Amino acid sequence: MLYLIELWESVRDFIATGGNVLYVVMGVLFLMWVLMIERYWYLVNSFPKLRDTIIARWNERKDTTSWYAHRIREAWISEANDKLNARILLIKTCVALCPLVGLLGTVTGMIAVFEIMAVQGTGNPRLMASGISMATIPTMAGMVAALSGMFFATRLESKVKRAKENLVDSLPHH
Repeated sequence: MLYLIELWESVRDFIATGGNVLYVVMGVLFLMWVLMIERYWYLVNSFPKLRDTIIARWNERKDTTSWYAHRIREAWISEANDKLNARILLIKTCVALCPLVGLLGTVTGMIAVFEIMAVQGTGNPRLMASGISMATIPTMAGMVAALSGMFFATRLESKVKRAKENLVDSLPHH
C-alpha cells in the first residue's frame, strides 16, 4: 500500500512539473488503453465464437456455389470484418491525439515563460526554467504515450487482418 502511495505522489509531482495538460494526456492515454484491451479481449474471447458460428452456418448450406451463396458469404465476412474493426479508428485517433495534447502543454508552458519575462524581466533564470520545464514535459509525455499506443495499435491491426483472412480462408467457395 505504501508503494502505491509513493507511486501516486511521484505521478502528482510529475504532473505538477508539467502542468494540468498532463491530466488530459493521461485521460487520452487511459481511453486508448481501455479500447485496446477491449479489442484484444474481443479477439481472444468473442470473435472465435462468431467465427465458428459463421463457419458452421456456411458448412450447413447445401448451395455454396451460386451467385446468391457468394453474396451471403460476402455479407457474413463483411459483418465479421465490421465487428473486428470496431473502435480501431478511435484507437488510432487517440494515438494521434496524444502528441497534439502534449504540444498544447508546450504552448501553455511557453506562455507561462513569456508572462514571467514580461513581469520579472529576463533576469530570473529559475522562474524561466520552471516554465520551460512545464513546456517540454507535456510534449515528452504525449510522445511517449503515442509511441506506446502506436506499437500496440499496429499489432492489433495486424491481428484483426489475420483473423479476417483466416475467416475468409475457412469459408471455401467453389
